[in-house]
Amino acid sequence: MDKYMKVFTARAFSGARRAFFAILFLMMLSGNWCADVVARERIEVHGARKGVKISTDVILGALPTATLVGVLVEKDWEGLKQGAFTAAATLGATYILKYSVHEWRPDYSDHHSFPSGHSACTFATAAFLQRRYGWKFGAPAYALATYTAWGRVYARRHHWWDVVTGAAIGAGSAYIFTRPWARDHELTITPASDGYNHSVTLSFNL
Repeated sequence: MDKYMKVFTARAFSGARRAFFAILFLMMLSGNWCADVVARERIEVHGARKGVKISTDVILGALPTATLVGVLVEKDWEGLKQGAFTAAATLGATYILKYSVHEWRPDYSDHHSFPSGHSACTFATAAFLQRRYGWKFGAPAYALATYTAWGRVYARRHHWWDVVTGAAIGAGSAYIFTRPWARDHELTITPASDGYNHSVTLSFNL
């Protein structure tokens, strides 16, 4: 009798253990499915938020374009080269991070929220103008870049840390490439990717 009870207890315990893990597995699947459903339900913005979003898109196109036209009109070929390096570094760093971090946007439209490309590009342009031509051109550009960063958060396209990081990338790139420092110290920035891992290598001489 005792032997029968031990076998029965062992089988019952084994069955309960399997049932427990099966339920736990189903709960995990259910949780992941629910999270995915929530993530796929894009939050549409309307009214003022939509207007602000559109205005930030306009600034993103207009500010760099106006800057490029001004550089070409002035025939500032050295400035053109510095601006090109600034743009390449800004876009390279921004997109490597976007496709590495996979952070969902606040409106759940996609998972390329970090960092903010709008903030990176507008702050890169503003810093380039300030460093190359002074605050007369830099101050209005910085005002537009700041509005763009605020607008991306207000329009639920980015979190605040996305725009702060984007602004740092853009302004930092411009501060490096619009002064003799990069040339004198032989700065090189090399992006690398094997399809799964992404990195950026910086090297310079002191």
